[in-house]
Amino acid sequence: MTVDGGEVDGELVGAIRTGDLGTVRRLLAERPGLAGERVGPGGRTPLHVVTDWPGYFPNGPAVVRLLLAAGADPDARGAGGSEETPLHWAASSDDVDVAEALVDGGADIEAGGGSIGTPLANAVGYGCWHVARMLVARGARVETLWQAAALGLSRRVEELMAAVPAPDPVLVTEAFWQACHGGQLRMAAYLLEHGADVDARPGYSASSAVEVAGGPDTRRGVLVSWLREHGAPG
Repeated sequence: MTVDGGEVDGELVGAIRTGDLGTVRRLLAERPGLAGERVGPGGRTPLHVVTDWPGYFPNGPAVVRLLLAAGADPDARGAGGSEETPLHWAASSDDVDVAEALVDGGADIEAGGGSIGTPLANAVGYGCWHVARMLVARGARVETLWQAAALGLSRRVEELMAAVPAPDPVLVTEAFWQACHGGQLRMAAYLLEHGADVDARPGYSASSAVEVAGGPDTRRGVLVSWLREHGAPG
């Protein structure tokens, strides 16, 4: 019996989201090339489906490995004008297990085109600290003061501060805010001593430094939402 391509696409998307490895294997075997096709909403690749927000789909890392073994491109760009790769998406939800599977499969950790920039920029910008630290450990370059400050990389911050005769006070203040975002007390103190404005807010956030310091990171925010969806009080 011939199965309609649209039905196969929908079945694959459903199997990915539920972590049904048997169905994923069967569909990939029945339709060679399926792993590299556009099957999800808006023309997403299967790897984009498994890394879609909010992430943490059952058996996500195993699904990634199946798709890569079947020929999926780990650096495929999104559809509809999006330039984000699957690694950008995994970075933006702090799904470090899936992100590691992508990196192990050859994903470019320096790929540009994300909503903030590289996968590392996305991870730091959205408070996805597990993926951010994994990417740095796997060799991602830390090129900006705000990223280094958020991760508490003291030596790198000092290098970047020393690279210019007079660091831009706006960049120092942004780095201070990001240090607070990342829970980096010593880094925040260092930057405050170097001219950061304790009351300033960056243009991309309405939160003050003290507000962002006390807020949840992305992973905890997703977990809280999941608990509420499952009936947890509060």
